[in-house]
Amino acid sequence: MRLRALTRALDRRLPGGVTTRLRTLALLWGRLTSWGRMTPSIIVVGAQRSGTTTLFRLLEAHPHLVRPTLDKGTGYFDDHYGRGRRWYVAHFPLRSVVRARAKTAGVEGRVQAFECSGYYLFHPLAAERLARDLPDAQVVVLVRDPVERASSAHRHEVARGFETLPLGEALDAEDLRTRGESTRLKSEPGYASFEHRHHAYVQRGEYAHQIARFVDALGEDRVHVVDADRFFAAPEQEFADLQQRLGIPLWSPPRVERWNARPATAPGDTTDHELRSRLMRHYETHDAELAQLLGREPSWRTAEVAS
Repeated sequence: MRLRALTRALDRRLPGGVTTRLRTLALLWGRLTSWGRMTPSIIVVGAQRSGTTTLFRLLEAHPHLVRPTLDKGTGYFDDHYGRGRRWYVAHFPLRSVVRARAKTAGVEGRVQAFECSGYYLFHPLAAERLARDLPDAQVVVLVRDPVERASSAHRHEVARGFETLPLGEALDAEDLRTRGESTRLKSEPGYASFEHRHHAYVQRGEYAHQIARFVDALGEDRVHVVDADRFFAAPEQEFADLQQRLGIPLWSPPRVERWNARPATAPGDTTDHELRSRLMRHYETHDAELAQLLGREPSWRTAEVAS
């Protein structure tokens, strides 16, 4: 948390480009000392706009977990895999520093590293790459009402300057924009797709087959799916359940906030009844498969029945 505050202060006060060079130097030092650094054993893989930032904040505050030193995630298993394992490990703390801090803080037992990269779930190669490099890792997936997720993702991309179309037009353009991109990502090592990453609003909500990739690669016992809507309805209880599944000591946060949320509406961004009904029909089969993975109906399906 102190590092994050320092980084924000430097971003505000230093001339442009200076913080980028400092980050480059930090990663260079990290690579040179990679032999003494931790590797993560817990990875939050997405889904994007499903509460991953909130979960990251909770995990980074846990006394038995440590975050990457610079950002909440590295993007290694999606767009940066070609940079190599030493580059990846460079993002995590030195084991000796973590042990010393744990001792000072009176933390007993194993301290683990984690990261949170929201594109891993959707990237077609991330699961097999992660299983190859971190075969003992545990993966956390957050899922959310896919219609609301698509709308939130659209607001997010508009705010970042990556989207100019209104929601309805963006959804209509999705198939054409993303056509062939998943195949190209799988067939061309090192390829990164702007359209696949930023404009796949509907496809990213087809959760079941994305989760299945991680189950196939790591095993069902290492993939933990969290219904984000249930999580935010009872965060303390759901977070305690997740900790038990991950096998980490139970810790209760003093409070749970919702980080990185965006306003519910934006210009040209309305999910009207007709559009929602059309998308919910599209997701029927996907949600039925997801229910098998969750062991119960997704919360948005039970809410739909209730309404």
